[in-house]
Amino acid sequence: MTTSWITRPETAADLDRIREVNLAAFPTPLEADLVEALRADPAAWIPGLSWVTEAPDGTIAGYALLTRCHVDGSAALTLGPCAVRPEHQRRGAGSAAVHAALDAARQQGENLVLVLGHAEYYPRFGFVPASGHAIRPPFDVEDKYMMALALNPTRPVPSGTIRYPAAFGV
Repeated sequence: MTTSWITRPETAADLDRIREVNLAAFPTPLEADLVEALRADPAAWIPGLSWVTEAPDGTIAGYALLTRCHVDGSAALTLGPCAVRPEHQRRGAGSAAVHAALDAARQQGENLVLVLGHAEYYPRFGFVPASGHAIRPPFDVEDKYMMALALNPTRPVPSGTIRYPAAFGV
């Protein structure tokens, strides 16, 4: 079954529903709490880079968030949390939110996006192992799970260690 998803930036009216999506998608409230902590951090939060996917009935089915991080001294973005309500998983709601968030970041002039996630899922958006750009996380993780995407491959990509917003706790 194909669903026609509507993607849009979050609004103030969406905050409780975004929390509900994250609570439904994950086994603990950690991701829902992380979204709220990032939203409260003016150094991390970037207006227009928190995206929802609406189902045809208007419910929020999916969510993707991009926030500010750094690679050594250079600005970059980190993708996550990304969440989809269980009843909408594997139907494109998550991909729609991620594509919309990445497009918005590109339009805002951002270039580098980093994600720690499923090595089978994120390459569909163009993510490759971050090590290929000499980018490393501040913790040990298998190479294939730490990925990078240059939104404009003609622009330089910084190398170095990722510095996440404080809310990530790393």
